[in-house]
Amino acid sequence: MADKPAIVLVHGFWGGAAHWAGVILELQRRGYTDIHAVENPLTSLQNDAARTQQMVKQIDGPVLLVGHSYGGEVITEAGDLPNVVGLVYVAAFAPDAGESAGQISQEHPPAAFSNIAPDSDGYLWIAQDKFKESFAQDLSDEDAFAMAVTQKAPVGSTFGDTVSAPAWKVKPVWYQVSTQDRMIDPDNERRMAARMNPRKTIELDASHASLASQPAAIVDLIDTAVADLAAE
Repeated sequence: MADKPAIVLVHGFWGGAAHWAGVILELQRRGYTDIHAVENPLTSLQNDAARTQQMVKQIDGPVLLVGHSYGGEVITEAGDLPNVVGLVYVAAFAPDAGESAGQISQEHPPAAFSNIAPDSDGYLWIAQDKFKESFAQDLSDEDAFAMAVTQKAPVGSTFGDTVSAPAWKVKPVWYQVSTQDRMIDPDNERRMAARMNPRKTIELDASHASLASQPAAIVDLIDTAVADLAAE
C-alpha cells in the first residue's frame, strides 16, 4: 500500500467522536490527511455498525478502522467491507461470534462495574462523581469532569447485542491494552487480543481513556499498522 489509508475512528460507550481529539491532532501532525470520526447513536450494535459502514462506504480507497471500548465491537461487526484493510483496537471489546460486550464484562467484571447505573429510560450512565476514577483516572480533574458531563449514555440493551461474523477473523488486527483499565478488565483485554492473533499488541500504563491520555502512543500503533500494511 503506497499511500496512507483513510483512518476511521469509532468511539465507544460514554463518549462521542470528540473523545478522539488528541489522536486526530496527532494524526494530522504526522501527515495523515484523510481522517474521519464516526458519531454512533449507541442505540444498538446493528445501528452503530450500520452508521460506521455508511461512513466507510463513502470513502474511495483503503480504510483502517480504529475502535475504542465498545467501538471495538462495532468495528468487529462492521469491518468486513472490501475496502477495510485492518482493525486497530484501543482498550476495546473484540467479541467472537455470538458474544456481547455485556457477556464478556460479566465473565470478568471490571473494577468500576458498580459505578454504572440505568436511568428510568433505560440508558446506562457512569455516576458523574465516579467518572474520573472509573474511566479516566490519568486525566486532569478538568478534562475528566468535562467527559463526565458530556458522556453519551448507551441504551442498556446494546450491552447484550451479539456479534454475527467477526471481522477480525478475516482482517489484520493490532491491539492496545490499558493496564490500569477499570471499565474493561485488563486480563479480559489480553484474552481478547490473544485469540485474534494480532500483528502487534502493546500495553500502556493507562486508564480506559488511553486515547485521551496517551494519544501519541495510540498513533504509534496506528503508524505500525499502516507500515505493516504498506509492506504487504
